[in-house]
Amino acid sequence: MLLTSLLACAAVALPPAQEPALREPRSPGAPLVEITEEQERAVERGLAWLATRQDATGGWSSDVGFKLNSGYRATALDRGHVGVSALAGMAFLAGGHVPGRGEYGAVIERCLDFVLGCVQEDGYVTNAGTRMYSHAFATLFLAEIYGMTHRQDVRSKLQAAVDFIVRSQNPEGGWRYVPLARESDMSIVVCQVLALRAARNIGIRVPRATIDRALDYVKASAVTRSSFGRGSSELGTFHYQVEENSFSRSSFPLTAAGVTAMHGLGIYSDDLILRGVEFLEAEEDLFNARYGQRGHYFFWYGHYYGVQAMYTVGGDRWQRYFTKLRERLLDIQRPDGTWPNEVGPGEEFSTAMACLILEIPYSFLPIFQR
Repeated sequence: MLLTSLLACAAVALPPAQEPALREPRSPGAPLVEITEEQERAVERGLAWLATRQDATGGWSSDVGFKLNSGYRATALDRGHVGVSALAGMAFLAGGHVPGRGEYGAVIERCLDFVLGCVQEDGYVTNAGTRMYSHAFATLFLAEIYGMTHRQDVRSKLQAAVDFIVRSQNPEGGWRYVPLARESDMSIVVCQVLALRAARNIGIRVPRATIDRALDYVKASAVTRSSFGRGSSELGTFHYQVEENSFSRSSFPLTAAGVTAMHGLGIYSDDLILRGVEFLEAEEDLFNARYGQRGHYFFWYGHYYGVQAMYTVGGDRWQRYFTKLRERLLDIQRPDGTWPNEVGPGEEFSTAMACLILEIPYSFLPIFQR
């Protein structure tokens, strides 16, 4: 979070060798929502399935591609997907597992090797044509790993990945699907913001100017009463892109991304956040009904950021949001431990996302803490 706030979240130290592989939660006191046995079993089944799907390379294969309207166009089928692999690796970390020890220690180590191998000379983390979404998820994964292990080989690759994000920021203050694009969009910006926040948390160089420009972009993306051509029903949402005529679309996932980006940039109390949260509450049921049962990638992306936004807000709003979402996730999990993803990269993606969402109350990862 914005620079002084970013430093407040200390890195997690790797526990001594005699301690168990599963870490104790970092946040003291009782969780704001009860962690149920059903929730824990669902996560365990999901992680077990992910472990069986890890490739010999250490990554996870999925369909590499991009969003096309409400669909997903694959550009490379069943390839080592660095973004999905980073999400899967974080799912194990968020479940309390650590690199190199315990039930999934080797799984995390192999994932780390795969992600490190995808860092190009210029710092771009990519494989089989993956784009800036994947770069950000991979950077976030490396930041969490470095915070736990303090490995210098991880630090050097992480700094290179962060420097690439900094260099790729465009004059608008945002980022797009590919590096150095002139346009920006909120769905990409939030990914880069959280990667930068996690890196800054553990001492990686992130220029203040990069953060300030990103914050200006996020604020400019918000739909307010002064936004041209917008009705009151869209107050509190965030645009997909900043446009002079303000006709860019807004949605549940984009609003979740906007609120989470505000938090990631150090803004916790603001009318933009309040209106955004109110919109998420009002639209949650409709959004779930439209995209939840099929596990559309909109559903997973929207709730991955929605759950972080509401967790940071806390209180009754967080409890209502999470318990409702948890019930839906438990309902749509399959007997083999997977969650559906009829439109998107595949079940490795949706299963990693579902585990991460359910693991938020565990409070193991600094990025998922208040």
